[in-house]
Amino acid sequence: MQNSRLVYSTDGGKVDQSRQAADTRSVNKDGIARIQRETKGRKGKGVSIITGLDQNADELKALCTVLKKKCGCGGAIKAGTIELQTDARDKIQQLLEQQGIKSKVAGG
Repeated sequence: MQNSRLVYSTDGGKVDQSRQAADTRSVNKDGIARIQRETKGRKGKGVSIITGLDQNADELKALCTVLKKKCGCGGAIKAGTIELQTDARDKIQQLLEQQGIKSKVAGG
């Protein structure tokens, strides 16, 4: 006997392509990149998160590589934001200014 009860299927349904494309970028209306410190979910270790960059995936990857080399830390790109494993927000802000990106340190 074959079990024919369908529990879950990815067939069908409408996927809004424009909404998916918008979710891959983290863009603020004012064009200023914000550098935040976050420890949530990282066992107390602080990371700097850069949001509000209006760049495509290749440009983000190149910028992330430059920042990681200059700061001497690890990092990744997640959902249109850059996460760096350091708390040197002032240094990151100076490096972004050198790249021609307006930025500000956000949060406490």
